[in-house]
Amino acid sequence: MKELLLQLDGLNVNLTQGSMLLVNIILAFVMFGVALGIRLNTFKDIVRNPKSIITGLLLQWVGLPAATCLLVILINPIITPMVAIGMILVACCPGGNISNFISSLSKGNAELSVFMTAITTLFATLITPFNFWLWGTLYCRFAAVKNDIPTLEIPFMDMLTQILLILGVPIVLGVIVSRYLPNLSKRLAKPAQILSILLFICMVVASVAQVLSSFPSGQNVYMCLLAALVIVVLHNATALSTGYYGATVVKLPRIDRRSITIEVGIQNSGLGLALLLNPNIFSPDLWSHNGGMVIIVALWGVWHIISGLTIATIFRRKPLV
Repeated sequence: MKELLLQLDGLNVNLTQGSMLLVNIILAFVMFGVALGIRLNTFKDIVRNPKSIITGLLLQWVGLPAATCLLVILINPIITPMVAIGMILVACCPGGNISNFISSLSKGNAELSVFMTAITTLFATLITPFNFWLWGTLYCRFAAVKNDIPTLEIPFMDMLTQILLILGVPIVLGVIVSRYLPNLSKRLAKPAQILSILLFICMVVASVAQVLSSFPSGQNVYMCLLAALVIVVLHNATALSTGYYGATVVKLPRIDRRSITIEVGIQNSGLGLALLLNPNIFSPDLWSHNGGMVIIVALWGVWHIISGLTIATIFRRKPLV
């Protein structure tokens, strides 16, 4: 498997300046759509009973990155460093915007799901770069000891600056519209969610196509993608398990366990792609071969929808009591 993943690592995926601008616009629109759903009045009951939200945020911000770091160390012999960095980046992203729909489908606590998505998105400007720097650096030091990679610089300040620009403005605008123009916000929320999902799918497809176009002739493209998909499935199963068993250990109600499982298992991989393809964050001079990272993040965006719908179907068939 490692030989197949090494072929992905050898690829160099770059976007033109115009394409990068388009990716940033799509991501900004997605974040604006998420922010439209942030309404403080909806969350009064949750704030009065904070155990579930605190547990969910700890599992999202600490549990998943830590579990991912442990996973990449355990499977280090069969994966490449760039694949591992891609996995850590996904784990450090906030919850995905489709998680609210899947949580409702699973008969989970929809308000808890929306609240977690809102909070993790609002704080992504700080939490994502910090977590990526922390857990990425830990892995890089481990891999360097194993002589797998040279010392890599995890771009904390560059990522922080870019995330503030890309996420900060649309989130603030979305919150302002939600607060002061509630009727307009309600009319925009559903179309914005649908459109953002479609735009995200287009971004994933474009990223995968860019990776495929970089393959030299004669290489087994599909076997490489299959190897990457196996890693993504394993990683996503780890994320879902972290959410479910973490919520179970603290004895949360089943309705809350469902939402936390889905929130931790569905990440905003669109943010990860936008960060990976931004040359101001991942400098081409240092991260010149990024195919492994890009394909891991892109495939996650496809697989977490499939796994989310599957787990929601399972949850719906089981009673809440």
